[in-house]
Amino acid sequence: MIARVAHRHVDVDGVRVFCRESLPDRPDAPVLLLLHGFPSASHQFRRLVDALGSRYRLVAPDYPGFGHTEVPDGFTYSFDRLADVVEGFVDRLGLTRFALYLFDFGAPVGFRWALRHPDRVAGLVVQNGNAYAEGLSDAARDFIAVTPDREQTVLDLFTLEATRGQYEGGTADPALLAPEGWLLDQLFLDRPGRREAQLALAYDYHRNVEAYPDWQAWLREHRPPTLIAWGVHDPFFTEAGARAYLRDVPDAALHLLDAGHFALEDQLPVIAPLVADFLDRTAA
Repeated sequence: MIARVAHRHVDVDGVRVFCRESLPDRPDAPVLLLLHGFPSASHQFRRLVDALGSRYRLVAPDYPGFGHTEVPDGFTYSFDRLADVVEGFVDRLGLTRFALYLFDFGAPVGFRWALRHPDRVAGLVVQNGNAYAEGLSDAARDFIAVTPDREQTVLDLFTLEATRGQYEGGTADPALLAPEGWLLDQLFLDRPGRREAQLALAYDYHRNVEAYPDWQAWLREHRPPTLIAWGVHDPFFTEAGARAYLRDVPDAALHLLDAGHFALEDQLPVIAPLVADFLDRTAA
């Protein structure tokens, strides 16, 4: 059954957060907050929402600087601020306890929220969302080390060629990738003010790596139910980063996929049933 999906804006302290939200028939359906990556937005989850949204309440916001979300003049872009907005967003929706889907930028945003509200985390679905130094490839380390005097290094990532490359890099069969994903990403990247927002986040990214020990300590302390579905050919976040989670959440279910960074694009038939089973088990 294909899900009914609502598309709307939610005001959070002057930020008009756009979100996609499935409308399952059950009022007590398990909730999964879908946190997207760079350079994408909530549309990266559209097929997952269609596949599972009739059984579960899937909620996917666009961060400030991404997708359809609108910000006031003078908004300061940092990962702390993205987490602040997501925190206000889930409070406005009245979400009290739910699982988080952490992909790419979704990991630093989601872990910040989780550290603030550990009692509200029902579980984690981690899909190429890194939290360990050994999970950083050389390309990722180069990106993290970038400074304003090397601005062009970051700007080169905002081209259509680079955006498409993030989707196709490491995938086993590029024919399974729908081109509208990277085309829509590029449309949003090319909007006024978006490159400045992404530059600010690029310069702030090193704070995520500095916070890895705090995230790992939180995992060891709280041991949330965890599902890891990881594209092992990711040019940014390596297989070692997926396996490292098992040090702190040894009961996590680890699934290594023949895919790249955007594994959900070509591995939906594998990932969707894993997520459904995980939500059923954590709800039980």
